[in-house]
Amino acid sequence: IFSQDIPSDVVVEVGKTDFSLHKFMLVAKSGYIRKMIIESKEPDLTRIDLSDIPGGAAIFEKTAKFCYGVNFEITVHNIAPLICAAEFLEMTDEYCEGNLAGRTEEFLTQVALMSFSASLVVLKTCEDLLPMAHELNIVQRCVDVVSSKACNEANFPSRSPTNWWTEELTILNVDSFKKVISSMKLRGAKVHTLSSALITYTEKSLQDLVRDHSGNKKSSDSNDVGVKKQQRNVLEVIVSLLPSEKATLPVNFVCCLLRTAIFLNASTSCKNDLEKRISVILEHITVDDLLVVSFNYDGEKLFDLESVRQIISGFVEKEKSIAVFNGGDFKEVSSTAMQRVAKTVDAYLSEIATYSELSISKFNGIANLIPKAARKVDDDLYRAIDIYLKVNNILAYLLF
Repeated sequence: IFSQDIPSDVVVEVGKTDFSLHKFMLVAKSGYIRKMIIESKEPDLTRIDLSDIPGGAAIFEKTAKFCYGVNFEITVHNIAPLICAAEFLEMTDEYCEGNLAGRTEEFLTQVALMSFSASLVVLKTCEDLLPMAHELNIVQRCVDVVSSKACNEANFPSRSPTNWWTEELTILNVDSFKKVISSMKLRGAKVHTLSSALITYTEKSLQDLVRDHSGNKKSSDSNDVGVKKQQRNVLEVIVSLLPSEKATLPVNFVCCLLRTAIFLNASTSCKNDLEKRISVILEHITVDDLLVVSFNYDGEKLFDLESVRQIISGFVEKEKSIAVFNGGDFKEVSSTAMQRVAKTVDAYLSEIATYSELSISKFNGIANLIPKAARKVDDDLYRAIDIYLKVNNILAYLLF
């Protein structure tokens, strides 16, 4: 590829790859290499280490081709590392008119940043080029285009299915995804638009933990600490991005997120956030939703039920506050919503009563959260108690 007519006089080392090249071809376009040679203490520098160049050997080969006037293809996949390499090597118009820095900037502006998909690919490649890609403003320019075009696509769909763009966003790591969603929020994206993107990304990035909303998918059973740490980070970022508006996400999706948070031992603030989201809409929660939060992924073992207790307690406190505000007695909370929750909780107790991990103190702790006035009849609670006593042979113990 490079000139063989004149013997090479310098070897450029990039990682484990060596390039036999010619100084005069390199210094004509690279200010960085020119300075290295001029400032070298060796009278005849024959070896240059450029292992730190962005993009590694593959990208350096393209910059070398540019120095030799050899054509190569600039694409959305290599434009970001080429821009960073041109900056690293100081291949600017200061040293040669029409240098690589200008050529790559032209491609970025006129080609790569003209479409959603192309900008997204460039943003993805930037993930391996930080912090330089951020410092050169490539990341922000891509984020601006992707978020702008995503908002336009959400409002004025151009193809089917209309949420195609949410699937494309899943190629990003969670930090890049956060930048895009945050930018969409600043652009005034609708809540349901953001929710759609968040759900799609969650189900793809945490697919072994939150694959659909049934709560029946089994985890990968991975004990890899590194994997769990990465998954925990993804989850906590996603939760931080959830819309604050009430009931903007499917109830069972939020319950699946909470179960995942418990499984991954997520931060207290992350779990509290999810518990509060479920608590404020508890009257719309089904028994199956609460069971999602309560069991591990194979459905054979109960989690610590503290989250369920916090959810119910939060709802009851809210109802008490409303009762007091309306001039009622907080001890006699019996709103329609509270009565509905009471039935759900009693039915839930019947479901978990058969599990040996459920201590009598935990059973009573959950049952007693519901104000007495909220239970017009106690049939469901008695049924739960009966199941619990029979399963644990407590009646036999009391009788004999």
